[in-house]
Amino acid sequence: MFHTSFIELSESAVKNNVQFIKNLLGKDVTFSAVVKGNAYGHGIENYCPLAHKHGVRHYSVFSADEALRVHQSLSDKTHTLLIMGYIENEELTWAIENSVHFYVFELDRLEATIQIAKKLQLKANIHIELETGMNRTGFDLKLLDDLLKLVNENLDCLSVEGICTHMAGAEDIINHDRVTSQFESFKVAQKTIQNLNWMKPNYHVASSAATIRYPEMQMDLTRIGILQYGFFPTQETLVHYLAKSDLNTNTLQRLITWKTRVMDIKTVKAGEYVGYGTSYFTNKLTRIAMIPVGYSFGYSRSLSNMGKVLIKGKRLNVIGNINMSMMAVDITNIEGIEKGEEVVLIGRQEENEISVSSFSDFSQLINYELLTRLPQDIPRIITQ
Repeated sequence: MFHTSFIELSESAVKNNVQFIKNLLGKDVTFSAVVKGNAYGHGIENYCPLAHKHGVRHYSVFSADEALRVHQSLSDKTHTLLIMGYIENEELTWAIENSVHFYVFELDRLEATIQIAKKLQLKANIHIELETGMNRTGFDLKLLDDLLKLVNENLDCLSVEGICTHMAGAEDIINHDRVTSQFESFKVAQKTIQNLNWMKPNYHVASSAATIRYPEMQMDLTRIGILQYGFFPTQETLVHYLAKSDLNTNTLQRLITWKTRVMDIKTVKAGEYVGYGTSYFTNKLTRIAMIPVGYSFGYSRSLSNMGKVLIKGKRLNVIGNINMSMMAVDITNIEGIEKGEEVVLIGRQEENEISVSSFSDFSQLINYELLTRLPQDIPRIITQ
């Protein structure tokens, strides 16, 4: 196999985290696995079959191309697929023909949906997104009556499967007033819609953070992203969960381990610079290992002289500037490291661990950003 690094995904961690999420949810709440951003860097084609094997039957993506990948990755079509963001009007035909659900949040998409569904003589499964204060996408609540009238006039080609909105930062207590205000606005709209006898949609607003911090917002469906991969949205969310659950430890399990191997070893005499520029200067005889991973593989250049890796179970320093395809690690104090030695960039080796969250200690990357930066062409390998 031609690759410079590879990613391992733990099936037992998937099983654990799916059960953790189901235990969080109310009895009749649907868990929608958010797999946008290439399943948060884990790989749609690798992760979705695992999630399906362990009971997930609803998937949410950002765009039509992601939806196609999920659709193709699951041989068992007993799932629901929801596009929350971008879909070209020309792609609506595919979505409608394949019973893919999708958001409508502006008039052009709704009108195009009606036109195409009528032509196909099929019903489009739509979720109407409402603008409640995120100020991103969604119909203005002032347009709700006119919007409902248009939908009602076209029930021959529209099936309203959901009414939804998105919360503006439920992971941080500083956003509490804004988020609760959004929910109150949504509930006003919900009350209006519930008075209609021709539409019985599912209501959904909650992400991973809202599911934990505001359980009353779980409603009919929750859109869970980062939790299923073994991460809490923020440290604050984790602390909130542990306090509420009277627990001392995080029971989620990380799916991902990122590994590579030493490509070369050399000794640099004292008084020399290592790599490009003058960012690292040796003050003694220094032994270095060259690692075939750089910023083009998603390992941020901002981790130059600050990143850590594991070799032989020891936490070792990245030195010098991280290049496009390589970086150097100081192995002076560790005996026996040779070319071909396993290197862990993310994950556990013996008693030590490099966590994804530890990257944020040395850079401006958050969990979400680092994970989704992992290139699609790095091989993903399923482990137990």
